Amino acid sequence: MQIERNNPGQSAAAGTEFFLPELCLPGALLVLVVLAELLVLVLVLVEPMHPGFDWVRLALISLFVQWIVLLSAALLCGLRPWLARLKPGIAGALGCLLVVAVTLACTGVTDYCQIEGASAADGDIERYLRYSLIALIMSALMLRYFYLQSQWRKQQQAELRARIESLQARIRPHFLFNTLNSIASLVTSDPRKAEQAVLDLSDLFRASLGKPGSLTTWRDELELAKRYLSIEQYRLGERLQLDWDVSAIPDDVPIPQLTLQPLLENALIYGIAPRVEGGVVRVEANYERGVFILRVSNPYEEASLRQASSGTQQALANIGARITALFGPLASLSVERRDGRHFTCLRYPCARLTQEARAI
Repeated sequence: MQIERNNPGQSAAAGTEFFLPELCLPGALLVLVVLAELLVLVLVLVEPMHPGFDWVRLALISLFVQWIVLLSAALLCGLRPWLARLKPGIAGALGCLLVVAVTLACTGVTDYCQIEGASAADGDIERYLRYSLIALIMSALMLRYFYLQSQWRKQQQAELRARIESLQARIRPHFLFNTLNSIASLVTSDPRKAEQAVLDLSDLFRASLGKPGSLTTWRDELELAKRYLSIEQYRLGERLQLDWDVSAIPDDVPIPQLTLQPLLENALIYGIAPRVEGGVVRVEANYERGVFILRVSNPYEEASLRQASSGTQQALANIGARITALFGPLASLSVERRDGRHFTCLRYPCARLTQEARAI
């Protein structure tokens, strides 16, 4: 099963990200209120200074501007699904016209109620034109800012997808070649096992040839890794012993595809294959407080580590780059050696897929 991550702000109606954010969210409303107050201060400061500051006028202007901002935000939020179906230029123009219309309506309400301080002493036509021009300029600047932010996010997402696809493409040939080498060693010694290994490899690649950069569930990733180990078990036999401690992990914890298998592959190549007596590969996993931790350990000897090629470093750097790209700077991959064992540990914050579904 393939799982794709959805980014906040993605428009379900349009199928692509709409540049206008959800203005009804508390965080967005707070930003709008603060920006409106800054605009009020600017409007007050540009007027001639008098010996006594008129706090009542400041309060009325603030109330007037907040009306316009909050009503415009509410209307844009309600019309967002409809605007998302239009071209960005048309949607932006309609958004500006909507803010101007709200400004004119609020100005008319202040005139009708004769709220002192919210209106200027000059002529009505000039005042309406001035307020409309201010609303048009401010809304155009704000919508332009939202559009540039949207384009920047799209560029980041495109670069991220390209980076992950490149990293994923490096994994597949490496994984295929090592698996074929394992099967080749069985062709002469045990053709029946070699045939079964080819069938396992077919099932393995059918499951692994998914969309690059996609996430899968822990259950599917674990099954994928066990298929790989079944192939290696034919070659290594009793020299390969496995110790699993993963029963506490929920099946729906997200994990990048082909993450566990390369870790197991390194453990077998540099920890089990060089040893005549083989050894135990231990897989431990933990999920607590929204953080997933996976640890793979194997026995090691200094001689085998000195012979390790740069492929190990590349595979680990590959996995580290993928989890950082998908889960942010809090994701990490570390390596340590103690008590005669080599430990590879990765951790990253994530929400269970059922929790994400409930949140949506």
